[in-house]
Amino acid sequence: MNSLIDSIITIDGAQGEGGGQILRTALSLSMITGKAFTLTNIRAGRKKPGLMRQHLVCVQSAQQISNAKVEGAMLGSQELIFQPQQVQAGEYHFQIGSAGSTTLVLQTILPALLLQNESSQISIQGGTHNPLAPSADFISMCFLPTLQKIGVEVDFQLEKVGFMPIGAGQIRASIHPWLDRKALNLCERGDVQRIESFAGCLNLDKTDINQRELDTLSKKLNIDHAHQMHMHGVSQGNALAVLVKFAAHQQLFTALGTMNRSAERVANGLASEVRQYLGTGAMVDEYLADQLLLPLALGAGGSFTASHISEHTRTQAQMIQRFMDCDIQLLEAEKPCHITVNRT
Repeated sequence: MNSLIDSIITIDGAQGEGGGQILRTALSLSMITGKAFTLTNIRAGRKKPGLMRQHLVCVQSAQQISNAKVEGAMLGSQELIFQPQQVQAGEYHFQIGSAGSTTLVLQTILPALLLQNESSQISIQGGTHNPLAPSADFISMCFLPTLQKIGVEVDFQLEKVGFMPIGAGQIRASIHPWLDRKALNLCERGDVQRIESFAGCLNLDKTDINQRELDTLSKKLNIDHAHQMHMHGVSQGNALAVLVKFAAHQQLFTALGTMNRSAERVANGLASEVRQYLGTGAMVDEYLADQLLLPLALGAGGSFTASHISEHTRTQAQMIQRFMDCDIQLLEAEKPCHITVNRT
């Protein structure tokens, strides 16, 4: 592969957790900083290495909004060169063509579009409830409400639900310029104010699944209100969620039903996850923790407590510091863990 430019950041995709997160973060940071990169050993830590359809759409979407020069953007490719030009706000539509995660594509391009002077309208078709990615529910009820505390304004709609393997879901987002950057402080959790449960089925014959899941969650947790979610789409599937609300933060936990697991078993597993989180005393779970690092690095910084510092979070911190002057401290000496992000 011929180099596009002489000066370029070289990234080994086998480092850290070795998955698609390295690619997505590199794309985001490259567009923001204008720094080109070459990525080798793409998704080396996965059973099927290289670019899958979802990852390729992440590259294509970043290429489109930044008019980038790209080499290696093809299915199965394990090496990529990406040189961004000028990021442009606008109206964009991206189609994954599979049940690959629409939310991961959105999170790839979101930071760069937030920094533009005009709003952007984004439509993405594909999977919305994928077991290996944040669901559309997590984006709307946890990720974006947390970003709103640091001044981010995004209008988000789940128009069609897309379960594996069909997908065919759709999300829309209006991304507004990030004008007021605020620091985040989520260290003192306080008492739980409210716990709500949600369950929904799409195109399934068994109509009692939702109620069985909600009943099971009510037996395991102090649920204040249970919701039946109304879903639209052509795929089939079942999703449930638990929202834990504090005065300063709300944290969402999700699960997907599967053919070989009963509704009760799925709900019991989710309830155990919630109880484990509540026992840590942390504000943020391990998944939201790594998703917050880049917005805080771009904004006014901040600190929060996390239930666990995952390999994803460590890898994310390393990637950010490859592109930006930023001090990210991951402190595990005390429980809950403390994470601090400071611009330098």
